[in-house]
Amino acid sequence: MMEKKEHLFIVFENLLKIKSECSCELFSGCGLSDITVKQIGYLKIIDEHGEVTFSRLAKITNNSKPTITETINKFVKMECVYREKSPDDGRIYYIRLTEKGRIIARAEHEALLRVIQKMADSLDEKEMDTLINLLEKIR
Repeated sequence: MMEKKEHLFIVFENLLKIKSECSCELFSGCGLSDITVKQIGYLKIIDEHGEVTFSRLAKITNNSKPTITETINKFVKMECVYREKSPDDGRIYYIRLTEKGRIIARAEHEALLRVIQKMADSLDEKEMDTLINLLEKIR
C-alpha cells in the first residue's frame, strides 16, 4: 500500500507542477513573476467584490486603512489597479482592477482550466469519465 501512496504522491506532485507552470506563464505574461500569494489574494478579493472602497477592503481583509492604502499604491505602480472617484461622493474612491489585475486575480482559475485541458487532451472519453468518478469519491 505504501508504494501506491508514494506513486500517487508523485502523480499529484506532477499535476501541481503543471498547474504551477501554467500560473507562472500567466504571471510572466503580465511581467509580474515575483508577485506574492498575499497580493494575489487581495486582487482576488477586489475582483470578487466589484465595488470596493478602501474602507471596505480594510474591513474585508481585517487590515488598517493605512495598510490598504500602501498596498493599493503598490498595485497602482504595478499597473494592477486604479482608483475611481465615486460620482455620488467625491471623498470616496473605488478600487478597480486593470486588465492586468484581472488576469492575475483569475490566474489560479485559468491555470486549473489549462491543467484540465491537458487532461482532456491526454485522456479518451472513457478515461475522463473514470477519472471524474474516482475524484468525486474523495471527500
